[in-house]
Amino acid sequence: MAITAGYLMLAHVTLAMAGVWLSALFVLGLWAGLAINQSKAAKVALHDGPKRLSINIAAVLASITWAAPFWFMGPAPPLSHSLAHWAVTLFVMMTFTILAHSLPLACILFVLPISLSATLTMMSGGHWGLALVALCSGLLLCVFHFHLAQNQLRMRVADARLREKLETVALLMRETEALADWMWQTDAQHRLEKISATWAAAWQSTPAALEGKGLLDLISQGMTDEQSPSAALMKLRKKMQKQDKFASLVIPVTVRSQKRWWRLSAVPRFDPDGKFLGYRGIGSDVTDQHSSAEHIARLARIDILTDLPNRLSVYEELAEALNEARSQYSRCAMLIINLDRFKIVNDTLSHAVGDQLLAQVAHRLRSVMEAGCSCGRLGSDEFAIIIRRPDSHTSIKAYARHVIAALSRPYQVDGHKIFIGASAGYALGPADGENVETLSRNADLALYKCKSKGGNSVEAFAPILLAQAEERSLLEQELRSALEKRELQIYYQPVVSAHSEQLVSFEALLRWNSAKLGPVAPSRFVPIAEESRLIHAIGEWVLRTACHEAMSWPAPIKVAVNVSSEQLTNAQFPSIIMSALTQSGLPPHRLEIEVTESLFLHDGGGAVQILDQLLAIGVRLSLDDFGTGYSSFGYLRKARFSAVKVDRSFVSSAAKGSVESIAIIRAVVALADGLGMTTIAEGAETAEEVATVRDLGCRHVQGYYFGRPMTPASIRQYFPAAPAPILERNKQISR
Repeated sequence: MAITAGYLMLAHVTLAMAGVWLSALFVLGLWAGLAINQSKAAKVALHDGPKRLSINIAAVLASITWAAPFWFMGPAPPLSHSLAHWAVTLFVMMTFTILAHSLPLACILFVLPISLSATLTMMSGGHWGLALVALCSGLLLCVFHFHLAQNQLRMRVADARLREKLETVALLMRETEALADWMWQTDAQHRLEKISATWAAAWQSTPAALEGKGLLDLISQGMTDEQSPSAALMKLRKKMQKQDKFASLVIPVTVRSQKRWWRLSAVPRFDPDGKFLGYRGIGSDVTDQHSSAEHIARLARIDILTDLPNRLSVYEELAEALNEARSQYSRCAMLIINLDRFKIVNDTLSHAVGDQLLAQVAHRLRSVMEAGCSCGRLGSDEFAIIIRRPDSHTSIKAYARHVIAALSRPYQVDGHKIFIGASAGYALGPADGENVETLSRNADLALYKCKSKGGNSVEAFAPILLAQAEERSLLEQELRSALEKRELQIYYQPVVSAHSEQLVSFEALLRWNSAKLGPVAPSRFVPIAEESRLIHAIGEWVLRTACHEAMSWPAPIKVAVNVSSEQLTNAQFPSIIMSALTQSGLPPHRLEIEVTESLFLHDGGGAVQILDQLLAIGVRLSLDDFGTGYSSFGYLRKARFSAVKVDRSFVSSAAKGSVESIAIIRAVVALADGLGMTTIAEGAETAEEVATVRDLGCRHVQGYYFGRPMTPASIRQYFPAAPAPILERNKQISR
């Protein structure tokens, strides 16, 4: 085209000028061509700034060179010259656009100067229409360059991404094939074909024997008529029927009567016309991994010690029972069972024996399961039974008593004959709870009621139990701050000689006057203090305060402090006693520790050892409420008590002539006298009661007749210079 343009110029310019123009055009064309071809213009345009600039400069210079001939014949050249050169340059511009389509800026820089020169020369000759055509042609070429470059860029980016994805897929396929044990293939009817040796070995067969057999038929061949297809096999069938791909599908397979687990993955094959050809996939044997996973899952749901379902499984079973009860308009029940006196077994015979005992309990529990019942272990010595569709409360209680009776029979463990009992509480769903949390909580509240009544029985949930539980929670919350708020007080009730009526001692009695709840009876807050273990801090405060107050009394007067069995589980309790005596200066013989016989029912021997340590310090011991519980004369020889207290119930009954109560008091007095102990009659409120216990031989008396519990300030009025009978002192105080 350059030669053609030069030939056309010879009619209007000299040969020398045409030669110089052609030489310049040749040099610039060579430069631009080398820059585009050698530098791979497509990549240069995206990544190499200096080379891209070089190409743009070459394009501008080449464009100026091609535009120059328009002006060789002056500012207003003939129309024939302008049209001839414009036709040549238009072809050149289109050729450059094709060669450098990925360099839009270079194309625009090449097209614009040429188009502007053609437009201006035609305008100078007065040919405005042709000038507009030349200008529009150049602009259209620039727009075409821009859009073509955008499309090229999009295609290049998409191609790069596609290559990256293909490389990733190829890498994953290589890794998957490396992890797979075998590859397999089927035809359109899902029959095996092109069977490899490894695939045949997995079936413990040969390729020839497997050729043409249906994959689904082979997988199902180990199932009996009674068995239904597994969920995984059903999923595989659906996938293959729909000609869908599937991945990592774990299928149970029976190979020569041996159950295996295979993980299969496959993609459907189609011909160019879209016709289904079958599947090609990979597989591996994951039996060992599946067995390990099953074992781990079982451990997560089974109690290892008893081999019963654990708490998680029990709650899932309860949730199913509740859903069934709601959908069928029936009922279900949760029965929680707690073993009585199990702690004694652990404390006296070791935890190893306790574990063996729990295993035997679980075995008996399984043996009494009826239709519609399932059991599990909630933890420690607590078990649960889920009862589906129970008939009535009566039937539930009858069944619970049957279970308790079975669990209460003697056990032989490691050469020991062990006797324990059981307590049970139950709640009925969905009436007593529409979800697992509520129903199990209410069953636990029923069990708590049963345990508080002594155990070895069964209790049903009632709404009042929840109200009582909320009250206990509120009391515990307020009790935790009662010491800090100084809401706790100690009152002292006198104990006098039955014959001389001289003051012998005072019993320290704890009282709580809550700012929020008002006066709270000890029978309400002391059990809560014991359950929440607040009794340790409260009991220590009572002990120290009572010892300090007793130091202001005359030397013979003693102070008696009630101690909870919970406090005697603290190995540091003797040290606390020593500290209280040392800080107050009170002699040990003036401190009397009162315990109840319930201490011996649940003690494994530790509390008795602590009582022995207290006796070694010099502290006196008294047994409170003797005869009201599981009384045994054997308690009196477990610790060297200084006094035995006869409960008020016997005192009032004896004063009314009850032969049984009179006989009991006489027996206790005779036993105490024989063991060198003092007998204290509690709750004497009338002269007749005082006279009765005096005649029956009780040495000391305590009760309203001689004085109600009083504050420390009131006590000091009991100590005149000369001793006098307690009744006379009461008269003096009243004056």
